[in-house]
Amino acid sequence: MQDVQMIISKMTLEEKASLCSGQDFWHTEEIPHLGIPQLMMSDGPHGLRKQESEADHLGLNESIAAVCFPAGCATGSSFDVELMEQLGDILGKECQAENIGMLLGPAVNIKRSPLCGRNFEYMSEDPYLTGKMAASYINGLQKNGVGASIKHFAANSQEYRRMSSSSELSERTLREIYLPAFEEAVKSSQPKTVMCSYNKINGVFASENKELMTKILREEWGFEGAVVTDWGAINDRVKGLKAGVDLEMPGTDGYNDRKIIEAVKNGTLDEQVVDQAVERILNVIFSCRNNEKNAPDFNKEADHEKAVQIESECAVLLENNGVLPLNKDEKILYIGEFAEKPRYQGGGSSHINSFKKVSALESAKQKQRSVSYIKGFSADKDEYINNELFKAVEAAKQADKVVIFAGLPDIMESEGYDRKTLAMPECQNEMIEEVLKVQPNTVIVLHNGSPVETPWAEKSGAVLEMYLGGQGVGEACDRILYGEVNPSGRLAESFPYRLEDTPSYLFYPGDGKKAIYGEEIFVGYRYYDTKKIPVRWAFGHGLSYTSFTYSNIRLSTKHLTNKEQLIVEVDISNIGDVDGKEVVQLYISDKCKTVLRPAKELKGFKKIFLKKGETKTVTFEIDERALAYYEEEIQDWYAPSGTYEILVGQASDNIILSEEFDFITTKYLPLSVDGTTTVGDLLKDVRTSVLSQELFSGIINQNSGESEEISAADKEMIEAILENVPLKSLVSLGAITNREQEQIENKLNSVLRGEEENE
Repeated sequence: MQDVQMIISKMTLEEKASLCSGQDFWHTEEIPHLGIPQLMMSDGPHGLRKQESEADHLGLNESIAAVCFPAGCATGSSFDVELMEQLGDILGKECQAENIGMLLGPAVNIKRSPLCGRNFEYMSEDPYLTGKMAASYINGLQKNGVGASIKHFAANSQEYRRMSSSSELSERTLREIYLPAFEEAVKSSQPKTVMCSYNKINGVFASENKELMTKILREEWGFEGAVVTDWGAINDRVKGLKAGVDLEMPGTDGYNDRKIIEAVKNGTLDEQVVDQAVERILNVIFSCRNNEKNAPDFNKEADHEKAVQIESECAVLLENNGVLPLNKDEKILYIGEFAEKPRYQGGGSSHINSFKKVSALESAKQKQRSVSYIKGFSADKDEYINNELFKAVEAAKQADKVVIFAGLPDIMESEGYDRKTLAMPECQNEMIEEVLKVQPNTVIVLHNGSPVETPWAEKSGAVLEMYLGGQGVGEACDRILYGEVNPSGRLAESFPYRLEDTPSYLFYPGDGKKAIYGEEIFVGYRYYDTKKIPVRWAFGHGLSYTSFTYSNIRLSTKHLTNKEQLIVEVDISNIGDVDGKEVVQLYISDKCKTVLRPAKELKGFKKIFLKKGETKTVTFEIDERALAYYEEEIQDWYAPSGTYEILVGQASDNIILSEEFDFITTKYLPLSVDGTTTVGDLLKDVRTSVLSQELFSGIINQNSGESEEISAADKEMIEAILENVPLKSLVSLGAITNREQEQIENKLNSVLRGEEENE
């Protein structure tokens, strides 16, 4: 292991500055006389985009032939942490073979709106699911000595003006929705680098945001690696170094290096800050290079088959009225150019030069399926092929079943710009509607990176979401259609009926200067479930060719403290006719009503395989953090004492089992009683509630009248009024005197200080 401190002591200021930016588009600076090698980076996260000639960051120029695995929109829907680690492991071995030391991924930004042009690369609208999946991917990648660069830190959920606009959001929203995936990955997997985003957060560029890059990331979460910029994200290089941004990519031909040197010499930048950045960069370079293995060229054919297998675990069966699986003896008609030219990846920096592509049509021919084909409509534009609408309808009448391959053309979904609508091309919708009129046994296969409107869904025989499933999407689709694979994917995002139903509709994407996160913590199912807004398909939804039952939920305790863990067990049985995998989802609902919270939040999931007739017990562990919200007053996570509910089911809108328990904490929010403190606050706080009830019961009785007993309705009305009344107002209402107010305040403050027992 190299002595990094010794190397730094031998470096000139100019050499230190040079190491803080890339040598070129993809490499760190090499300093041979000090034994500092280059480290090569490559775009990911679902394949290698290694460019050996002219480099770019938008996928415009050619890269090496590689294997394109399913994009994040698909892998997130697998709900399978083991599968994600397997994917990371495969990519790590491919990186070794290509001498790549750093893969730029995973991408973990939250799908705030279905319109975000880069949603295909992100995994979910839910931070818990995203964090667990990302951590597993990183573990798989980095065990091969290849560094991960988790991105984009932070609050980067749109393409419109992403390089300059400011994401305006509360601290609670940032902490509960947009940071947890990064936090989980850092604490569980320690990615070698974190990539800062282009945008500002509350007016401060991410690349200059010391609160994020130093205080939260390093001091609070314990991040040990280096922070690298997104390509071209630096605004002010010196401010960036002070904030904790170590490596600027790509290089600037020495321009920003000179800025660093000048700042050190004129005393506006401490050279120790530069030394610290250099130390982090060197640690990353050497940790990756020291773990290099002389790996042979990776077997592209073997990895292609792995890509097929992974996509088979990701596809989501959204609807099925008994039409699927298809029978090999049935006469099947395929319609739509996606059948022979599947869209399997998104546009931009993650675009892979796939060495091989096998369509569903080609796969069917190879297996000698009884399939005929009509192109019908184009895969890359909104237009029919000649007069093929009529041909398709006539052919559909003669077929036993029809499969229409539909989705979004490349032009409608890419890095660099956002979608304008949730609608699919009109020619596709018209084709689907016309075919369904003559053939109800019609399956719709979707190729898209984010939700689309599906006005024909309820009339369809089945709907199969393949997402952007990588170069093996056609073969995976064939296996699922014909029942060789039992579908087990679940939606990692909600599919709304309309764009207007989405939580960010009134705010997204902003005016170009500011992106107001007005929906706050109510993103995706947190919004739909809380407001009871119906969706086409809910978060977590997905069907199978078999059936599962849930039973016998058990909690290790009904009275949990903040120093304990709650063990939840539930039995899952496969009561169908075929083997299959089920995704068991655990949500928690806060019944305390302390603050405004979503109706439920995902806090556990497990994907299990069950043979037909088999039963397994699934176990979850719940701790204090799973119950907590982020309390801005104390700038920390806080779970109030009270009642919580465990919800276990197959989707956010399909809860099968539930069980309540009580939680008691020894942590309290700050409270100091004065004239502005309301009676309601005193009655709710466990430290003051008993004494307050005694003190204020007299006021309630006093206001009920002297000659008659207080009725239940009158008592309820008085209590409701008093809940919102400050102590000082009780004086003006004549309920207490000034002297009594002082006595009450002193007595309650003594209780809060622990000077008196709250009996």
